[in-house]
Amino acid sequence: HSVETLGTLDGPGLRYVLFLQGCPLACQYCHNPDAIGFDGGVRTTAGEAVSDMLRYRSFIASGGITLTGGEPLAQPRFAEAILRLAAAEGLHTVIDTSGGMPLEACRDAVDAADLLLLDLKAMDTVLCKRVSGRGNEDAKAMLEHREAKGAPVWIRHVVVPGLTLDYGELEDMAAYVARFHCVELVELLPFHKMGEFKWVGLSRPYELADTPEPDRASMEKARAIFRSHGLKVR
Repeated sequence: HSVETLGTLDGPGLRYVLFLQGCPLACQYCHNPDAIGFDGGVRTTAGEAVSDMLRYRSFIASGGITLTGGEPLAQPRFAEAILRLAAAEGLHTVIDTSGGMPLEACRDAVDAADLLLLDLKAMDTVLCKRVSGRGNEDAKAMLEHREAKGAPVWIRHVVVPGLTLDYGELEDMAAYVARFHCVELVELLPFHKMGEFKWVGLSRPYELADTPEPDRASMEKARAIFRSHGLKVR
């Protein structure tokens, strides 16, 4: 789909961020709706992708590479091949996943990543389906698998007023996440509308057009809930 050569938001340090095409979910707040379908993007090989990454080695040596999307695990063999080639070059590897793929379909790719950025949409199944079109079973399975492997995870959660900005729901999520020793960090991401123009360009309805961004006080209260469970939050 696209590339960000010096990303700072998708894993530790400066990173080469590769956006892969295709995603099985339909999140209301998706800021890359043009990456949901599989009919866009540019065809390439894992070797070609990693060759381009290595052009920036001096910049990303202390960071690494991140696969995002779309949903990178929707192309599991391709994602795994990139991760293993990058790791062989000494680069730290990350997958940023929506948690929307069954583990049995992408286990090898999940295992190939040094770090998993896992988006937990919601704890309540009904709310999760409202947010993304699917439940949270696959995301939970990925988290449990990484825990069993002793492999690190960063949890991500988008805070949307009127949707996921529910302190009871956030309390449930914090209590659940705190059970996992593999979770190094929780990132609470305030909802924004930077992708709205893409929905308009695709002639698709943007359901959150009238939703405000969360204010600072709401975000700090949300972070405090996770901190109260002993979690590192930002």
